[in-house]
Order: sequence, then structure tokens, then C-alpha cells
Amino acid sequence: MKKQLLLFAFSALVLTSCEDDNIQAYELDMMKGEWKTSKTEIISGKDNKTVITSETPSGCSVKNITTFRTDYFTSFTSYFGVGADCQQNAVSEGTYTYNTETKDLTITYKNSAELKYRVVILNSTELRLQQLFGNIDVNGDSVVDINYITYKR
Repeated sequence: MKKQLLLFAFSALVLTSCEDDNIQAYELDMMKGEWKTSKTEIISGKDNKTVITSETPSGCSVKNITTFRTDYFTSFTSYFGVGADCQQNAVSEGTYTYNTETKDLTITYKNSAELKYRVVILNSTELRLQQLFGNIDVNGDSVVDINYITYKR
């Protein structure tokens, strides 16, 4: 009886740890690839619903690309120019960490401070991040408002 109980406990531990690994691998697989910013918003911190500002990229910034790989490498490529004459402006490379339980994403580009986000939406076509740094009270109601960035494939 003790052997069966011990075997059951060990099996439960192994299955639980495998499940976490599978979730991590699944979400990293969904995150991998190139993402383009489709919208940035500032949402009221008071109700987390009211949109204060919303912007969609225009001009050369529509070509900006954020890339994630499953080996925890990330890069951001920006473009600059006038009209149709867009040139690659800069490439920032670094690493990221991702916690599947809390949905916390931390990006560290070379020669830069950590940028902390929370993943709100992650599927095959959309990635929406809540910015956890540098938020301020935009609408003057004494409550810090929240920046969101939405990416599309």
C-alpha cells in the first residue's frame, strides 16, 4: 500500500511539472515570430475600461517589428523616413523572461533597463501587453493610468 501511495504521489508530481512545461512551451510557441504594433492606448486607471487616448501607427512606424524567439531572444526593429522612403532606423536586441502563471513579461534590451509588461491577450494573431513601468496620470483624476500595446501578425 505504501509503495502504491508513493508511486501515485510521484506520478502526480511528474504530471504537474510536465503540465507547466507544456503550457510554457505552448505560450512561447504562440509568442514566437514577428509582431507589428497595431495600436497603443492609455486606459483610465480608475476603471481600467475608459480609453483616454488611442493611436495607430502611421508612416514608416507601421513597419516597426518586435520579434520573439523560443530561446528567450527578442529584438525591436524601427523604421524612419518620409512618405514611402522608409529606412531601417535601429535594431535593439536582448532577452526576455515570461511567467505563464502571472503572465509577466520582462524584456531587457542590451544597454537598457528592464521593461516589465503583463500579457493580457496572447493568441496566434494578437498580443496585447499592459505596460507596468512609466505609467502616469494622464487625465488628471489622481489615479495612474495604464498604457497598453496591441500587436498583430
